[in-house]
Formats: sequence, C-alpha cells, structure tokens
Amino acid sequence: MTFANPDLLYLLFLLVPLTGWYIWREREAFATIQVSSTKSLETEGITFRHVLRHVIFGIRLLVIASVIIVLARPQSTNRWQNVTTEGIDIMIALDISSSMLAQDLRPNRLEASKDVAIEFIAGRETDRMGLIVYSGESFTQCPLTSDHAVLINLFKGIESGMIEDGTAIGMGLANAVSRLKDSKAKSKVIIL
Repeated sequence: MTFANPDLLYLLFLLVPLTGWYIWREREAFATIQVSSTKSLETEGITFRHVLRHVIFGIRLLVIASVIIVLARPQSTNRWQNVTTEGIDIMIALDISSSMLAQDLRPNRLEASKDVAIEFIAGRETDRMGLIVYSGESFTQCPLTSDHAVLINLFKGIESGMIEDGTAIGMGLANAVSRLKDSKAKSKVIIL
C-alpha cells in the first residue's frame, strides 16, 4: 500500500505526547490527603465509569489516527499494464418516430431496436459509440464515448415523441456523418 501524502503520517507521532499528557492528567486528578484512617474513603474498587473514561480516550486516539491515515490518502498498488486496442467509432442513428411503435415486433419496433442496440453495445468493449435520434428532426443524444454504461442508460430513456414526429432519415444520417468526420479512428461506422 502506498500513500498519496505520506508526510502526513508523521502526525501519528503526536499521539505519543497526547497519551503522555492524558496519563499525567489522570495522576494529577487525584489529590493527596493525610488522614489517620482511610477506611471511610475506601470504595468498592474500580467502577465501570472509571474504566469507561479510559475507553473513551482510547476511542478518541483511534479516531485521530484514522483521520490522519485518511488524510494521507492510502492507495492500493495494482500493477498497471498498458494495452493498445484498435477500436472503431460507431454512431447509432435510431428512428424514434411514431411508426416505430408498430407492434409487428414485441413489444414494438422501438423497444426491440433498443434491446438489440444495448446488447450490441455491451459486446463492443473497445469501440467508441455515440447515439443520434431522429424523427421529424435529428439531434445527438450522446457523442462518441467509450463509457458504454452511460450510452446504455441513455438508450433506456429513449421514447417515441421526444421530438417532432416524422421520418427525417437524411437528417439523422447527416448528423451522424458530421459527428464522425473529425474522428481519428481508422474505421468509422454508422448504424441506421
């Protein structure tokens, strides 16, 4: 284990004088009295309250030590390995017009398309993907990203009627092309 701020661990040495101060204070707390008989001052021994006072101090020391360790920011030391992958850039253009609500596929075309797209995204770990939705007009729901969890969440939220109804497939295709034109990937794909 390594620490981002290992110098802060030196603050743990402050616990030693703090413990010494506590012990000194406890000894000074008992006054000395000269009496001929101590029989009237005798107690039943160490009480629970007396022990609890020391336990509370011990817990305080543990909390202070924990805070110091947290401030030092412990970090696990996993081995890192650079892996070069050559993925492709894929823009998915999805029709969300009212015609996608036809129930020739179960439950409807839009839901079936979303399910297939989500399964496709989950299987393409090294590729960057984005999402264009179109109906009467087109807009970018998600630009190219390698964060597939975000893309899948956006797919789940797509519904017909989000934008003006119609089927402007040309606008959806043009929007997808414009998103891919500046990409440096060797392969670029648009899925309609």
